[in-house]
Amino acid sequence: MNLPKHQASELVSGCVNNNRAAQEALYKLFYADMVRVCHSYLPDKELAKEAFNTGFLKVFQSIKNFDVEKGELGGWIRKIMIYTSIDLCRKELKFTSLTLVDHDQDDDFFIQASALEKLYFEDILAKIRTLPYATQTVFNLYEMDGFSHKEIAEQLNISEGTSRWHLAEAKKKLRILLTGLTDGGAERRDKAV
Repeated sequence: MNLPKHQASELVSGCVNNNRAAQEALYKLFYADMVRVCHSYLPDKELAKEAFNTGFLKVFQSIKNFDVEKGELGGWIRKIMIYTSIDLCRKELKFTSLTLVDHDQDDDFFIQASALEKLYFEDILAKIRTLPYATQTVFNLYEMDGFSHKEIAEQLNISEGTSRWHLAEAKKKLRILLTGLTDGGAERRDKAV
């Protein structure tokens, strides 16, 4: 959510001065979006709530460092929520290091647009949530939030190869979940065309 600079400046200033009305307004303004962010990383509702509450505490504690002229308030809050969710995910889940073959992920795991047109965002999110936590987290960081494999590896304390493997696995499993096709089914479909 992008706020006009004057509105963001007023909210930030109010929060820095411990103005309860400004803090409540900021909280209410970003509540729905940031709960969704936390929930996309932590499918367990209780963990997502914990990440959200911890994240907003961090927002209020560090808002004095936010520069309205240099950044977008919603993006700054979103990053805090993502990092807080990752921290909680890291505490709760075990990411394993694997010896992996690097996949050319974009070519091997194409999902036809016609399959996606039939699904709503919540349906797709529900499919993503069926992935193993580690795979889901890497998918969200890479595809939804634009992190590089290097950044993901640093955040999750895994290798870049492990990050690439989780992304490839996520795409493979999502392709099956969204289209109902296995690798053999995709080959048969391609030959029929």
